[in-house]
Formats: sequence, C-alpha cells, structure tokens
Amino acid sequence: MIKTLLSQRWDDLLFAHWPVAPSALRPLLPAGVEPDVRDGRSWVGVVAFQMTDTRAGGLFPPRGLGSIPELNVRTYVTVGGRPGVWFLTLDTSSPLFAGVGRGLYGLSYRLASMIVVRHGGRIHYASVHGHASFVASYEPVGPPSAADAGSLQHWLCERYRLFALRAGHLVTAEVAHAPWLLQTADARIELNTLAPPGIEFTGPPLVHFSRGVDALISPPLRLELSVRARADAADHLAPGLLRPGQRHAPDVDAGEDRDREDAHERRARPRRGVVPTRAFVPADREPV
Repeated sequence: MIKTLLSQRWDDLLFAHWPVAPSALRPLLPAGVEPDVRDGRSWVGVVAFQMTDTRAGGLFPPRGLGSIPELNVRTYVTVGGRPGVWFLTLDTSSPLFAGVGRGLYGLSYRLASMIVVRHGGRIHYASVHGHASFVASYEPVGPPSAADAGSLQHWLCERYRLFALRAGHLVTAEVAHAPWLLQTADARIELNTLAPPGIEFTGPPLVHFSRGVDALISPPLRLELSVRARADAADHLAPGLLRPGQRHAPDVDAGEDRDREDAHERRARPRRGVVPTRAFVPADREPV
C-alpha cells in the first residue's frame, strides 16, 4: 500500500483521446518532462467524471466531500524514463478542492460552472470556464473488461503516477486503484473548446467509459534535480521513487520536520555560479 493523503471515488468516467504530434506538446511541458510516445504519436485526453466521498485527514470535513465534477485535459509523459500523467488543465466547481489541488499538488485547477445529469443510463455533462467549454452526453456500450497488457487502451489508462510543477519545482504523487474496467462508449461531444494552445483535436476521438474506481493518492513528493541550464532537466528521479517493475512507490513520511529539511537544503546549496550536473536530495528527506 502507498502512504495515503487523499482517498476518493471516481464515478462515470468518459475517456476521450486524440493523437497529437510530440513536437506540439513539448512547448506545454517544463524542462525535464518529455512527451510519452507510442508508435510515433503522443496523446491528449479529455476525462469527464465525478469525484465522491473525498477524504483527507484534517483538510476536509470528517464526513468527506459530496459529489464534485471534474473535467481534466491530460497528456502522458515521462520523467527520467518513468511514465506518468501530466494535467494541462483541470476544471471543477469546488473552490475548496481547486485550492487544495493548486496549493498542495501544483495542479492547474480552474473554477468552472458545471452540471452533470443522469437520464436513464446516459450521462449529460456540461462545463464552462471562460472560453473553455465542454458539452457531451455518453453511456456505456458492451461489457466491461480490463485492458489487455500492451494495448493502446492499457498504455493510455493504466497510469499510476502524476507529475506537476509547483512553485518552480517538479513534484510527483502516486495513485493506487484497481485496474480500470473499460467499456466502449457511445459519446456525442457537442462542444469542445478545451484544446490547449498549439493543439488541435482533429477527427473523432477514441472513447471509453468506466463505471469507476476507488482511488488513493499519496502526498506530493518534490523531485530535487540539479542540471545545467534547461537541457534534459530531469534525467533521473530522486532515489527511492518508483522504479520499473514496481507497482507502488516506497512510503514517504509526509510529516517530517521541515526545519531539518531546510537545514539540509542550506548545507547542500552550491556556491553561487557553480551548478552541479547531478546532485540529488534523497527522496526520503524531501516529502512535501
């Protein structure tokens, strides 16, 4: 099991994916974060769903939060060769959750006007944030099944780590949940102006539906990477993070004394004008 900060349920998910050129994604990503590529293409997804029963120690009421819609635009990346999810935007109607997501995880949450209605077995979903709008209806078609290992569906959906940029530092968090049970979706997207700058959603998307999963999310962990200038800014993860073949990252003590951490950072700080090529602070000393 992972060290857990957040737990929540994700319900009635629509996954809509479009292929894009990796070169179109690179300007949207910080140094050290590379587009993940499959068969020469990267992918951008729009994922619409509802979060329920969100709990996080003292951050939220003990009873948990009620139903909160979320609409995220995401892509798939690698940092130091490790795959994960990079969220380009995340829209929600909850000011509390948006504030926690921005402040704690560095995620690009925005407040939006949103409504989700179920009519029979079909979900009707609408979101507006300024000029960024999304209106769709969708429902599952066919039986649910786990994605086959090595398939495109598995490559897109079975990701258990996120990366983000918080106050100029890369952070990461692990996500744990059962494998997605995916169904073919009958989706009608009537309006979609969510495409990030330089990205065009052309052609029909690859769409899937999932009834949902119970998810656990770890505390964010700052990646301490020192590099020359901007090139290849993260050719390694800090020691102790997820390695290939591992399903879960080691536990991280999110309550470590920040005074000791600050003292360590002061001792490790290079002299002005000297930039080490690879100087890592051990992961177990950098919980955030």
